[in-house]
Amino acid sequence: MVLTNSVVIAVIAIMALSVARINVVIALVTGALVGGVASGMSLGEALDVFSSGLGGGAKIALNYAILGAFAAAVAHSGVPIWLSHKLVEFIAEKSHHPNHRLYFKIAIVFLLALIAILSKNVIPVHVAFIPILIPPLLGIFSELQIDRRLLGNAMAFGLIITYMVIPYGFGNIFLESIFLKNFVENGMNVELKDILLGMIFPALGMVTGLATSCYAYRKPRTYDSNRIQSLKTKEEFCSSKDIVVSGLAIIGALMAQLCWKSTMASALSGFFIFAMGGVVGWRDSDNVVAQGFKMMSSIAFIMIAAAGFSAILRATGDIQELVNWLVSGVGSSKILAALGMVMVGLLITMGIGSSFSTVPIIAAIYVPFCTTLGFSPLATICITAAATITGDAGSPVSDTMLAITAGLNSDGQHDHIRDTSIPGLIHFNIPLIIFGVLGAMVL
Repeated sequence: MVLTNSVVIAVIAIMALSVARINVVIALVTGALVGGVASGMSLGEALDVFSSGLGGGAKIALNYAILGAFAAAVAHSGVPIWLSHKLVEFIAEKSHHPNHRLYFKIAIVFLLALIAILSKNVIPVHVAFIPILIPPLLGIFSELQIDRRLLGNAMAFGLIITYMVIPYGFGNIFLESIFLKNFVENGMNVELKDILLGMIFPALGMVTGLATSCYAYRKPRTYDSNRIQSLKTKEEFCSSKDIVVSGLAIIGALMAQLCWKSTMASALSGFFIFAMGGVVGWRDSDNVVAQGFKMMSSIAFIMIAAAGFSAILRATGDIQELVNWLVSGVGSSKILAALGMVMVGLLITMGIGSSFSTVPIIAAIYVPFCTTLGFSPLATICITAAATITGDAGSPVSDTMLAITAGLNSDGQHDHIRDTSIPGLIHFNIPLIIFGVLGAMVL
């Protein structure tokens, strides 16, 4: 019976704990041990297998930690808040003309999407830019009557599609260190170019989501300006030297990424330029690094725990049993199989909240399943990508969604579920499901 399959038991345990708002790391560790014991392992054996798999996530976790240090150095420079205030002054001066207001609204939406894209590679600070950059801009957003749901979806689009299609920065971590690595480990011989080709249809789903968001949230929406004015967003002092050093640090980080294709080398290069330029003093560097580690620590621990969970799934030997059951259930209907896999992936990722963390779990099941059903490697990549990215684009526990709310709700006028998670679910998850299944049929 499928409900006694250890893989199913492990996944259900994770989902149940996540729904109960238990910390994701605790849920992953508990789910892994429950699955191991259900397969016939002793608790000690399950712990050994889980521990042996943790090393697979250590490299990724260290990348996140170093990126956090670089992000903290960027924030410490004061340049992001300084730029926010300069943008506020410029728009306030130019936005009185009705046509200018429309142009500014359009420009802001695409500017936020662009900043989110750059935060994944050129300035690899991940979601750290949102609570720094967005609160000082809320007054301008309110004056232009921009619906914050559109702004949230614009940032989500930039944060997610970038790691799907650009193999630099966080894209390098997702596409090579996670996606490619797990496909190879689970028996599918693919290359990076195959991963990129398989991402085309899910990426089209993300583009469709942004387009529908622009239409759905095009109408003006008013916010209480008194609550916005109560925000204390002091302007940071930025000297010319701070700006120049910050520019050099960003260029240095980008060059290191291009030369060595290493996110860690990129972040280290940028951090040391900040330090040598005097923006981050040597006496302050320890505190700055600690802040960066704290910022990224939860993500790093999730990645490590997910690697251990994946090791448990493979060690149980029950994946093939589950695959056989799934094959018998869908018969020869590939479209039904593709839809089922994307929907199951949505449920799993919604609980975990991270596409990065879900790939090791999903790949261990989907690669052999798709191979048995006769899906091509590109179709398998497309299905897995759609299945894992859905949660990142709408899960209430996704770091992307949480950071967006942290920025847009600084004045208490942007609800996390209604204004961030649900718009993400509607405008990104539905197209991802449709394009994921379509891609599985075409590729």
